[in-house]
Amino acid sequence: MASTTTPSGTRNRATRQAAGRMSREAWIEAGIAALTDEGIANVKIQVMAKTLAVSRSSFYWFFADLQELHRELLDYWLRKNTSPILKHALRAAPTVTKAVCQIFECWVDPTLFDPRLDAAVRSWGQVDAAVRGVVDQADDQRVDALTRMFLRYDYPESEAFIRARVLYFTQIGHFTLGMRDDREMRLRLLRPYLLSFTGRQASDDEVQAFETLMRRVQPDG
Repeated sequence: MASTTTPSGTRNRATRQAAGRMSREAWIEAGIAALTDEGIANVKIQVMAKTLAVSRSSFYWFFADLQELHRELLDYWLRKNTSPILKHALRAAPTVTKAVCQIFECWVDPTLFDPRLDAAVRSWGQVDAAVRGVVDQADDQRVDALTRMFLRYDYPESEAFIRARVLYFTQIGHFTLGMRDDREMRLRLLRPYLLSFTGRQASDDEVQAFETLMRRVQPDG
């Protein structure tokens, strides 16, 4: 007996099979890669489908439209780059210099903060007012967390706020400008940076502990 499957039925079945081999997370990862490498203008369904080796129609098994994916990309950025800063700012530490070293962990460990993704989202915010609003809110949350961190070490409120801003915007500026200080230079500058940000001297043990951590998460320098 001849098959009753129509050409369109065959295509739909193939699309379902391809979608089944994909996942929502795979599309989000492809979107993050495109955003980071080429900017939001190149986060296109057709481009991502080609990267994933699936038909573009399979995208719609997971997302209503491209705007829904955009929202997922922003949520991913918030989880990846904002949540660790907030968590590290809340961690207990015996001294403020140790507390700042714990914030520095976010800057040196790529599993805790992705500078290229942060820059890409900020560039996106330059062309999309709604995204800029999300970025501004995230910056406020990060600075607020750092302010509260400084307050735990008896800085006056206004001073805690300014120190938080200086600490945060210095590092974001470092990433945005593409500064290329290598690991050894950053370690040489660790103690004076801590003094500049806190007004207090770090102990040898604190500096050594951070150096050990940095060499572990950045083994190639």
